[in-house]
Amino acid sequence: VQLQASGGGLVQAGDSLRLSCAASGRTFSRYDMGWFRQAPGKEREFVAAIRWSRGSTLYADSVKGRFTISGDNAKNTVYLQMNSLKPEDTSVYYCAAGVGLILTTMRLGRAYDYWGQGTQVTVSS
Repeated sequence: VQLQASGGGLVQAGDSLRLSCAASGRTFSRYDMGWFRQAPGKEREFVAAIRWSRGSTLYADSVKGRFTISGDNAKNTVYLQMNSLKPEDTSVYYCAAGVGLILTTMRLGRAYDYWGQGTQVTVSS
């Protein structure tokens, strides 16, 4: 599957953005999806993930209550709605797809098989 992330941009603290990740392929619904981010000089970190089979979501503590991951199987697209953005949310955001993720692996980048190219989110103070 190929992933195309979009929707990043430059916003002010407190603003909102919605990232999209469009996936190619006919079996999109079998892939669990995740969002990760990486700021300059920092390691990649988990942001959010969704498991279609369980209808469950998982969030990093740093974004819980502000970010929402959702998806539209008909459009082969997963979204990351980001509200109340903070300067520390500034990063390149990547979407990823994996099969058969479980709670203990959803946060791990190595559990995902496919990655999008990333979209830059910059939050000014």
